[in-house]
Amino acid sequence: MSGEKTSPYPGGIAAILTQMEGRRDALDFAPGEALLPYDTPLSGLAAQIVTDPDADPAEAPPFRSNHHRKRHALRRELTGRSELVFLNALLIAHLRKRDFPAHAPALFQRLWAEEGAALRQQLDPRWLVSSVTTFGDHGLGPVQRSVGLALSTLFGTMKLYESERLYSGHAADRPFGLDGKAHGPLPMEMDGYALPSGGLDVNMIGRLWLEAEGDPVIGPLAHHLLELLISDERTVFRRLMTMRQRQARRVGAKTAGTPDTPAPVPAGHRGLTSETLRWGLTSTIRAPLPEIARFAAHHLELGAAVLQIHLDAPDPEAEAFLTRHPAIRVTRCDVAYWQASGRARPEAHQVRQAYNATQSLRDGLGVQWLGHLDVDEFLLPQRPLSELLAEVPLAAAFARIAPVEALAPEQGLPQRFKTTHKHAGQPKAVLQEIYPTFGAHLYGGFLSHTSGKVFARTGIPETRLGIHTLKYRGVDAVNRHRLGEIWLAHLHARSWEQFRGHLDFRRTLGSYRKSSERPEMGQAELIGFLMEKEGDAGLRALFDEVCADTPALRDRLRAHGMLLEHPFDPDAAVTRVFGALP
Repeated sequence: MSGEKTSPYPGGIAAILTQMEGRRDALDFAPGEALLPYDTPLSGLAAQIVTDPDADPAEAPPFRSNHHRKRHALRRELTGRSELVFLNALLIAHLRKRDFPAHAPALFQRLWAEEGAALRQQLDPRWLVSSVTTFGDHGLGPVQRSVGLALSTLFGTMKLYESERLYSGHAADRPFGLDGKAHGPLPMEMDGYALPSGGLDVNMIGRLWLEAEGDPVIGPLAHHLLELLISDERTVFRRLMTMRQRQARRVGAKTAGTPDTPAPVPAGHRGLTSETLRWGLTSTIRAPLPEIARFAAHHLELGAAVLQIHLDAPDPEAEAFLTRHPAIRVTRCDVAYWQASGRARPEAHQVRQAYNATQSLRDGLGVQWLGHLDVDEFLLPQRPLSELLAEVPLAAAFARIAPVEALAPEQGLPQRFKTTHKHAGQPKAVLQEIYPTFGAHLYGGFLSHTSGKVFARTGIPETRLGIHTLKYRGVDAVNRHRLGEIWLAHLHARSWEQFRGHLDFRRTLGSYRKSSERPEMGQAELIGFLMEKEGDAGLRALFDEVCADTPALRDRLRAHGMLLEHPFDPDAAVTRVFGALP
């Protein structure tokens, strides 16, 4: 090896050890303070509840010692939990230090030997991990120490890489795309994990499980933690399994020719006319009632036979108001809903949206065509939508609607919208003419999606309705149709205040996350760069050039056939359909 490598830790291992040891000073005791003695009865602690330490003169500040300070902090954190949980936490706090009361390790061992079942039931995962880590330092015998140290290393490493991964913009339960893999060596000259057949994960988990079987005290704790690990949807193990399944489906689809197999159109769709065809919408929504009412009223006036609204968070007022209309169905996506589904509530809202939309598609809702929209998306048909859908070729399983992005007026709701260059039949070069500063970095000149949304035929087996497409047998359905004479108006940035207010959410969980499948600079990178270099001034410049409804932008868009002016008054529709809002 040639050349010296610079450690990210100045001073190397010596400095690391010094820093580590500097955090291990013992917790001192004031006169009269001490840990509970070794022979303290433990059997009743699981039923005794920790009370607010600030309400107890014996626990409240001023602090007499570091032990008192730590005890107070733990009792405040664990208020409402059991005294058993508190004692476990206090012992861990002392046992992490260089020095501790002589009987502390034995009391910790006794606690888990006698009350292990109650502790496993009452401790949350964080304290379970802290407990098993303590076995690594103070275990009795080689099994407790080896299993404790191994699990401590596993969970510590997970915390590091999962924390770094958040900066990718991907939620913890969202796997990376298969097409965005970077090519290059792994550190320490390691071979990469083989996605189709790798066994590293199974070997790690399996060996830890078998090793833990050799000790009756740490064994149940280690097995409980490993069960939690493999069932959590937010770990690298679950993400890799999802990616493996996707890759297997992709390979299988190529082998079997699935992508070339059209989704079969139900026989009941033959002969539909604009008078007999029924269409509806499904949407998963977390928004104030006025926004939901606008969405509902606008589409009910367009002729929707049913609106299936999934409230992503329970809202009894919205539910009571909306269900007064016979065409609106409301589903509360609360704890009971997800428990009844047989799956944990997905962390990513996109996954919840796709799941709910698919449930609506499979239910059918009494319609032949079902669209999946967000609350800030509004259909703008040039003719009745039932006519447009009745004219879709019978061979098509779904129809795609192109988006237009709202221009933000100084006051009120948008009345003008812009198309992408592609949907206007223009070359990509016009983007830099229309948006001189930012056009090169925004696909189509949009801050939002350019894929549009779809209507799918109901009653087709083995289909799933996603956010932007219809899946058939696990892959995108091929028999699609582009629906003309209609636009999907997206009120993505209808004002500066709304754009800025939604920014943090969109950067972490929404449409401004960095895409692993698009290596070029896009919204995520551009917005991140502007925030870092120029702050709100840079963001405002972006908004003013790309989103604001100004005469100059309208003229540039109009010159290239990319401006849409369409009457749009959902507030009036709310009054006509619902009357006054509460």
